[in-house]
Amino acid sequence: MANPGSPLSPSSLTQLTLSLLLVVALIFVISWVIKRFRIATPRGRGDMVILDQLALSPRDRIVLVKVGDAQLLVGVGTAGMVALTPLATPIAQAPMAAAPVFADKMRDLMKWPGNKA
Repeated sequence: MANPGSPLSPSSLTQLTLSLLLVVALIFVISWVIKRFRIATPRGRGDMVILDQLALSPRDRIVLVKVGDAQLLVGVGTAGMVALTPLATPIAQAPMAAAPVFADKMRDLMKWPGNKA
C-alpha cells in the first residue's frame, strides 16, 4: 500500500487527474472565446480586405470584400464560397481602427475589478 506522501497515492492521482481536466477545459474555453469573439480573425493587408460580414446561420454568412477599388459580396457556407454580386456603387465604410495586438488584449483582460495590477 502506498503511503500518503507517495506520488501514487489515491489522493495524489485524483489531484493530478482533476488538474489535467482543468487544463483541458481551459484550453477548450479559450478556443471558444477566440472563435466567438473572432479575436484571431486575419485581416487583409494588401489590396484585398474583408470589410464586413453578416452571419445568416452558424455556418453560413455573407462577406463584403474589397478587392482593389471594387467591392463584392461573397457567400460563405458549408458548400464553399460563392460570388454573389459585384457592387456597382461601393458601400462607404468608416475607417477601422488598427486591430489591437495580443498583449493589449491580455492587459485589458487582466484589469478585473479585483486585480490590483
